[in-house]
Amino acid sequence: MFSFCLNFSPTALLKSLQTVDPNPSHPTLRALPPSAAIAAVPGSDAGLRFREKLLFLERDIGVDSSRALSLNPDLRSAPLSSLQSVSSLLASFGLIPSDSARILSLHPSLLTADPAVSILPVFHFLLGPASIPLPELRLSINRCPRLLLSSVPNRLLPSLNFLRRLGFVGHHRITPRTTVLLVSNVEETLIPKLDFLQSLGFSYRDTVKMVLRSPGLLSYSIEKNFRPKLEFLLGEMGREMEELMDFPQYFSYSLEGKIKPRHLMLVEREFGSSSISLGKMLKASDGEFRERLLEMRLRFVGEEV
Repeated sequence: MFSFCLNFSPTALLKSLQTVDPNPSHPTLRALPPSAAIAAVPGSDAGLRFREKLLFLERDIGVDSSRALSLNPDLRSAPLSSLQSVSSLLASFGLIPSDSARILSLHPSLLTADPAVSILPVFHFLLGPASIPLPELRLSINRCPRLLLSSVPNRLLPSLNFLRRLGFVGHHRITPRTTVLLVSNVEETLIPKLDFLQSLGFSYRDTVKMVLRSPGLLSYSIEKNFRPKLEFLLGEMGREMEELMDFPQYFSYSLEGKIKPRHLMLVEREFGSSSISLGKMLKASDGEFRERLLEMRLRFVGEEV
């Protein structure tokens, strides 16, 4: 199925996809939303076609028709064959029904997009310029469905080129874990994150090293992530900025869920910040961290004796 999709032109592919049997014989759909009930007037060809479209959304691809219509009113006038083409195109690239249901529920605008113009180029970009292996394509889309909403020439390709110049090549190449960075605007998102890190006193070279070790740094909010965690690191914890060079992943941990509780456990046991590195403090599981604290306490008692 994959080779079929890759070897044929978009026009031929879409023509074949539009021949999919909608399989109308299926158990009755749950009660239709009021807006759908009004549109589906008995005896009306338009009403029957609309109901068939609702059945396809709910029954065949698992999308809440009421929510989809609310977020994308164009669905009312879109032909059923268009919706089927989008669904079949996603399946042809390895997405299973539950994947498509989640993605199309999150972004119902995809249902009325022109597959040949909007969606197919994204798959070709990921498999081609971005060098994402075909078996990993599904994971890439599931991790970042917004890829399917992004323009290849205006967003994805410029971001890919910028990231590669930054050092995302070879061992650090773009993978399904980092394709989320491709939907970021270079001027408005990626560069400001680099500038902020450099404003903390890190050199450009050190900043790049940190980003390559922890690519999530390019996706975190400056105001909601960087600033509050920095304030806690330098203030309450009394640590040095240089520790971030060794453990830039610090910003990936929840301030309220992990950083503060772990620090409090150290304070309660009268351990200073120098007693344990950021990495050892945060990477360990809860059980491992408690064991480490016990070992530190026993070692401290032994030294006193």
